[in-house]
Amino acid sequence: MHSRSLTSVLVAAVGALLAGVLAVPVSAAPSAGTANAAVRANVAAVPPSQAAPAVFTHPGVGVSRTQLDTMRSRVNAGTAPQAAAYSQMMGSRYASLSYTPHPRAVVECGSYSNPDYGCTDEREDAIAAYTHALAWYVTRNAAHADKAIQIMDAWSATVRDHTNSNAPLQTAWAASSWPKAAEIIKHVHGNWPNSGRFGTMLRNVYYPEIQNGSDSNGNWELSMTQAVIGIGVFLDDKGIYDRAVSLYRDRVPAFVYLTSDGPLPRTKPGDGRDTRDEIIGYWHNQTTFVNGLAQETCRDFVHTGYGIAAMTQVAETSRIQGQDLYPEFGERIRHALGFHATYELNTPPSWLCGGSVNRGLGPVTEVGYNAMHNRLGNAMSNTEAYTLARRPMGTNNLFVAWETLTQGDNVS
Repeated sequence: MHSRSLTSVLVAAVGALLAGVLAVPVSAAPSAGTANAAVRANVAAVPPSQAAPAVFTHPGVGVSRTQLDTMRSRVNAGTAPQAAAYSQMMGSRYASLSYTPHPRAVVECGSYSNPDYGCTDEREDAIAAYTHALAWYVTRNAAHADKAIQIMDAWSATVRDHTNSNAPLQTAWAASSWPKAAEIIKHVHGNWPNSGRFGTMLRNVYYPEIQNGSDSNGNWELSMTQAVIGIGVFLDDKGIYDRAVSLYRDRVPAFVYLTSDGPLPRTKPGDGRDTRDEIIGYWHNQTTFVNGLAQETCRDFVHTGYGIAAMTQVAETSRIQGQDLYPEFGERIRHALGFHATYELNTPPSWLCGGSVNRGLGPVTEVGYNAMHNRLGNAMSNTEAYTLARRPMGTNNLFVAWETLTQGDNVS
């Protein structure tokens, strides 16, 4: 994906910055505890439910109006990093005005999208709708708004269900992108006669599939949470919004470890994993825990990146809505980013995943880096090296798209 010269620069940069964001030196990594009583005592307590805003802010899913305005002004002025990111987006197939939607009444997705009956089409159509919404915001070319509306209307008129084993994850991925596009078109562009039907689709087809979360790997439930909070904002539904916050509060401490959690990672309340062996197995047989390690680190960085991306998107949406979750969860986001940015480019120590990791973190660092470093002033040297070297960050073709364009050094 990257040239050899870029990789060399990155390795050198990160190697020089290893003292960055890791709060616990790897040489001093603590060992996991053994007592089942300690495990049970470490189950995450659920704080009181955080109330949804009295009045929702629109557009307010993932990116705010002021950030969109800054994006637009920087693109039109040719300012970095937005100018290059916009060119990247507009050069993608998603931005074509001849893009054709591919709606299906029933989207069937098996494990790893096999079979793939509408799975790729649905995810990519949702990203295309968001792409055209952003293109309209920058250019005010009505053709892009019309294309976004065409794509969203095609699906709201057609889709009725998601089936097979990956239905919850597929639903979450698509429903993470749909509200982003819909927020811009409905609340800035306007003139969308079928916006109500689109909202009904989100409420009746998407939300029921994801509202109860998942006890599978953490990236599933975090993606669901991102979708749920976006649906809640678009529908102005406080109950759905609060459901997302509840899912988030349970899952994030069970996905990213901090040494303050104790000798073992926290567990999601009620997930049935009560013993040390069960928790170790769920963390893919990792037995040493340090700040920023994630539940799927030793599975691979790709799926871990999905979880981190969703974590940051939910926090960003909450900030826009005036119910800021960064004070509560920002340290987990910061350490997760720094830990994985470090070992994306450097040989892991022997205690980490047996000394070998499956890399591929992806374009997932812009939102968290912008929030935790640019806005809140935390030192994040490893994440900075990773992020700046990979700009502009595009899309993973699943549910992450164009975050350098919307959030790159954009604290407005």
